[in-house]
Amino acid sequence: MRIRLTASADHAADLVAHEILTQLRAKPNLVLGLATGSTPIGVYKRLVDAYQTGVASFAKIHTFNLDEYLDLPATHPQSYRFFMQRYLFDAIDIPAAHIHFPPSEGKRLLRRCQRYEMDIQELGGIDIQLLGIGSNGHIGFNEPTSSLRSRTRIKTLTPKTLQDNARFYASHETQPTLAATMGIGTIIDARTILLQAFGQKKAEAIRATVEGPISSYCPGSALQFHEDVTFFLDSEAASLLSMRDYYQQTQRHEEQLRREDRM
Repeated sequence: MRIRLTASADHAADLVAHEILTQLRAKPNLVLGLATGSTPIGVYKRLVDAYQTGVASFAKIHTFNLDEYLDLPATHPQSYRFFMQRYLFDAIDIPAAHIHFPPSEGKRLLRRCQRYEMDIQELGGIDIQLLGIGSNGHIGFNEPTSSLRSRTRIKTLTPKTLQDNARFYASHETQPTLAATMGIGTIIDARTILLQAFGQKKAEAIRATVEGPISSYCPGSALQFHEDVTFFLDSEAASLLSMRDYYQQTQRHEEQLRREDRM
């Protein structure tokens, strides 16, 4: 587990996008796990810029999104399919057939969740999983008390998550209370995990995830098991970390070792 204390959300987006583009150059058919919400928008903007300036092509990649609300059509402004088209897919050269979302409409959802897992495995697994974290420690829509070995499935959203997301819905709209989500086990299977968190409202979740006990009550704490996970945090999100000075020292030493390795 690596902690990167960044000057700003823009700085974090630069670092995360650089990591994705570096791996894309080495593996043009990269398999990406993608997140939604305001946190990854800066990364997606940089990926779009890389494509539009001829730096990168996404024609061979496959993407798997973390989650989607149940029974919310793809044309709804709050659906994650709509979000991804707006901020990434419509602006790059990824084929539509290479875009994957967990099943959220129609019948046999549980069986189709199993198929989603199989689709990931048939493509060799996820190379890079992009994550944010909820204020209650959820990753994807794996709410507190989710099994740490869970796979893609349907989850009931907690009152805390519904409260946090209520601002996105008009008073006359029905807010979804169910979502399809990758499981914690699915997320942990990714070869590399890049998690961004910004702002004071994420500070307690980050403290519990990084320094707290591994517990299903804080789903993010399962990331402590992962051998290649990096947290990109601004000063507010990192404000409750008791070993913050140590993380900064470690970061300086790792950067120095990388510079010496390039000489």
